[in-house]
Amino acid sequence: MDAVLFDMFGVVAMDQSPTVRAAMVEYTGHDHDAFWAAYWAPRQDYDRGDLDGPSYWQAVGELLGETFDRERVERLLDLDLDSWSRLNEDSVALVTELSDAGVPLGLLSNIPPELAARFEERHSRVLDLFPVRGFSCRIGHAKPEAGAYRWCLERMDVPAGDVLFVDDNRANVDAAGKLGFQGHVFTSVPELRQALGRD
Repeated sequence: MDAVLFDMFGVVAMDQSPTVRAAMVEYTGHDHDAFWAAYWAPRQDYDRGDLDGPSYWQAVGELLGETFDRERVERLLDLDLDSWSRLNEDSVALVTELSDAGVPLGLLSNIPPELAARFEERHSRVLDLFPVRGFSCRIGHAKPEAGAYRWCLERMDVPAGDVLFVDDNRANVDAAGKLGFQGHVFTSVPELRQALGRD
């Protein structure tokens, strides 16, 4: 392993806040399972940048059988951004160590445009650790699409076999493996440190 390509959410940043997840469901007044089915159905298009935030939430509303007015769209967009905005500081510390050691680093994240802008505004110190940043909404590909990995690989200028791809989603790791990447399914920082020989 000569380089590391990181996923963002569930690795460098935390998964969605359970508290805010619950607030979103309560705000819409819909059944939990119905809400999350509608939330995820158009998410790949949103992450890829094919939809902006208002269009995404209108699509979610349609799947729930209603039309969200502007106020509800803005509130849901704000809640959604808040739900994804927490960093994993232990992961950030590890990334900082790797950066300081001169390890080539990349970031590949399924991230919609509004959330990408928020991270750039609030967490530039972390994003600056990654010379290569593959934000799905800007590169036109979202994991597990092969184009997402290839975009990063071309810019990291390292053979796929020399790159460790780290993601908390096994399907994404498996997709990278088909392109020749080494892979690690993230469960904890200590396990990742062990895989990197930095425990």
